[in-house]
Amino acid sequence: MVKTLVTAALPYANGSIHLGHMVEYIQADAYVRFLRSTGENVIFICADDTHGSPIEINARKQGISPEELIRRYYDEHRKDFADFLVSFDNYYTTNSPENKKFSDFFFLKLKEKGHIVQKDVELTYCSKCARFLPDRYVKGRCPKCSAPDQYGDVCEKCHSAYRTTDLIEPYCAVCGSKPARRSSRHYFFRLADFSGRLEQWLKSNGLLQDEARNSVLDWVEKGLEDWDITRDGPYFGFLIPGETDKYYYVWLDAPIGYISSTENLTHDAAAYWQGKDSRIVHFIGKDIIYFHYLFWPAMLMGVDYNLPTAIRTHGFLTVSGEKMSKSRGTFITAREYLNQQEAEFLRFYFAANLGKSMADIDLDFDDFRNKVNSELVDNLANFVYRVLSFANNNMDSRLGTPAAEKKLTADLEAKFQEAREHYSSYNLREAVRTILEISSMGNQYFQEKKPWQLIRQDRKKAVAAVTYAANIVRNLSILIAPVLPRFAERVQKQMLLESPGFADLGFSMKNTQMGKARIIFSRIEGQILKARTFPLALKVGRILSAEEHPSGDKLYVLQVDLGGEQRQLVAGLRPYYRKEELVGTHIVVVANLKPAVIRGVASQGMLLAGDDGRGPVLLEPVGAKAGDLVSAEGFTTASDEISIDEFGRLGLSVQNRRPVFEGVPLRTEKGEVLCKVPDGARVK
Repeated sequence: MVKTLVTAALPYANGSIHLGHMVEYIQADAYVRFLRSTGENVIFICADDTHGSPIEINARKQGISPEELIRRYYDEHRKDFADFLVSFDNYYTTNSPENKKFSDFFFLKLKEKGHIVQKDVELTYCSKCARFLPDRYVKGRCPKCSAPDQYGDVCEKCHSAYRTTDLIEPYCAVCGSKPARRSSRHYFFRLADFSGRLEQWLKSNGLLQDEARNSVLDWVEKGLEDWDITRDGPYFGFLIPGETDKYYYVWLDAPIGYISSTENLTHDAAAYWQGKDSRIVHFIGKDIIYFHYLFWPAMLMGVDYNLPTAIRTHGFLTVSGEKMSKSRGTFITAREYLNQQEAEFLRFYFAANLGKSMADIDLDFDDFRNKVNSELVDNLANFVYRVLSFANNNMDSRLGTPAAEKKLTADLEAKFQEAREHYSSYNLREAVRTILEISSMGNQYFQEKKPWQLIRQDRKKAVAAVTYAANIVRNLSILIAPVLPRFAERVQKQMLLESPGFADLGFSMKNTQMGKARIIFSRIEGQILKARTFPLALKVGRILSAEEHPSGDKLYVLQVDLGGEQRQLVAGLRPYYRKEELVGTHIVVVANLKPAVIRGVASQGMLLAGDDGRGPVLLEPVGAKAGDLVSAEGFTTASDEISIDEFGRLGLSVQNRRPVFEGVPLRTEKGEVLCKVPDGARVK
């Protein structure tokens, strides 16, 4: 039997899982559950992507080790996936002995074959931070489309890839300083060595989506450049053999994590990655096409490993037609959703929108409610309860022999096959549509037979009709199980069934005892997710100057750049900070505080600091620049002015070295906000 390995892209261990991530994991999980139900030999693996400068810098800012940081997110990610019913056979980490072993194997094998060479390269270097800046820690204008504030590797607006040194008007994303250029000796992977084989694979593999294939072919045809696979220390990752301060770039060892997770589970990764009777299916988002259609296959070719059989690529998730945004309250984490709604409602909604293309999916809350209420609850769930409760109440929960409905049976069995083919071809949207058609046919049959009347006239015919309808329910539970596993399990438990699979589809169920029917899903009333308001308009500011207040011994008068405007603040920092320490520092400013005059000097806002009674410690917005917004995830940000008394009643505090509002950490779009004071300290 062919062995199938299914992977989902590795989430980065530097933040929480959000609903945009869940598109992919729900898509992959439904496909895997379908394969299992058909009896295929399949394993589903994933791992946290744990290396890179963002993790090293974030951990240093928090005063913890990178290992502690990734362990925290590993536990959080596993719980989120489990509660969304994502059924990984193994969820591992790239910071593992197996991943080190396989990364070294790839590197040494490719180097031995001449596919890795060393070259001097000019890089961005921040003198203030005393470090080379990796691509995610230098920002500037895109060299292709001039979009501002783009990272040093890929433009999020036009999706062009480039070198950090190509950026226009670059600046250090950590401290905001203008970086210099400095030379370093790096290892490069010679992608062009594989141009011919990559082109042949891309053109011959019919399971690759045309949109992605054509995009990557364009790169190949224009000529592939050598790929820098080295990063200079400090860097959290694997040290390159024979080096003292050179590390594998995270995108070299991250996809190797697929192999390492396979090895950790099976202790025989070669059976999948080198075996002739195996196939590999990747599920990814369109933002990482080039790594999975270009760099990764070339690496596999270089060490004679199996190439992916299929790469299923999905689009982005928008919320109400817009990119997810923390400041608009549309950046929704998996846990925020789970705290308010059924996991399977989102599984159903995503599946109903996931076709074979790379089109983006929009989470429109009105559409979400309508689909869940009309299609899942009114059509499917109510049909199930209607049939089973009738059997409970009128047939002593005992089924008889199903009615002989030759024409309807043929039509339904054709639909069963349609649904199976749609699942097999990765088309969840059409699979769900077909299943809902089957449910509608069942509803129509039940309505036409009118068993509530028929049972008084001809009990035998009524029992036969209800038994036939119960067979439809049983078939629906099998067909919908990949998308709604918990719903299907509950239906089957009510029918006293033992986990039937696709081989059990049909109308053979008869003369069986039923369990007690119960309502599984109810209609959504009111808001999908309760709106929560964060009453502060917070911005990152950069202190331009600090002078002593003319009549306040503890006060400074600060001039602060808020990224488009300059404001004057009066702050009681003189006993705790020298003027020289403050100038150039990035702070968090309450921009909607009512202006005040403090000892004769106007103050147009307030900076925030944590204080446990020993003096204020300024909040640190990691990787942010003047003007960036600071918000609480899941909250809509207000803009109305507030008074100092209203601010005091908000109860901001510090937890895990982060300022929090109602238990939710404050963040910028680019990263965390930190405060190095003990837990429980007030933010004021």
